Amino acid sequence: MLLIAALVAAYLLGAIPFSYLVARRIKGIDLTRHGSGNLGATNVFRTLGPLWGVLVLLLDMAKGAAAVAVMTAVTAAWPAGRPTPLHLPPDLWRILAGFVAVLGHTLSPFVGFRGGKGVATTAGAFFFLAPYPMLAALAVFTVVVATTRIVSLASLSAAAILPLAVFWFEWRSPDFSWTIFGFTTALSAWVIAKHRANIRRLLDNREQPLDAAPKAEEEQS
Repeated sequence: MLLIAALVAAYLLGAIPFSYLVARRIKGIDLTRHGSGNLGATNVFRTLGPLWGVLVLLLDMAKGAAAVAVMTAVTAAWPAGRPTPLHLPPDLWRILAGFVAVLGHTLSPFVGFRGGKGVATTAGAFFFLAPYPMLAALAVFTVVVATTRIVSLASLSAAAILPLAVFWFEWRSPDFSWTIFGFTTALSAWVIAKHRANIRRLLDNREQPLDAAPKAEEEQS
């Protein structure tokens, strides 16, 4: 039951709507009714300014990292020789914690099961799980956002590269797990799926750059 409780904790950590809370505290506004209406760092950046956008970005990343850290502590304390529920290996429980945290961020019960796209929370989880692949994905994100100023395109690029980076850095290891690689791919696919509207706008050349005025149309987070 302890591992299940840690998964529930991971979901609740991910579900903390920092963007909504910061907007309420700083400007007394409901962020779902301002800018893009999306509960993510980009909408905070455009609606409240860069300082608050960066703060929310870091807090959303911290949610993913904290969820994996809690599960890491629980699996480390698990009695040796005692099978885990479903007989899943410890690393897979850690991956699940990251996935559930992202799920909580995108479908938060605290704001009517709304949320962001999960990019920052995914990044935080994978900085704890797989720092080198995550640094590669971050490098891709940075290059794309610096050259295009379109955050959604940078996020999609980073999400697409992350499973490839995990494979590249880990496939030569004797401990390489196809299951963990599969979950990494699934998590990236979830983030990409949450960007369906952004993909349509990108294809139609209608996606707004980062420094554009906020629009009442769902953007990146």
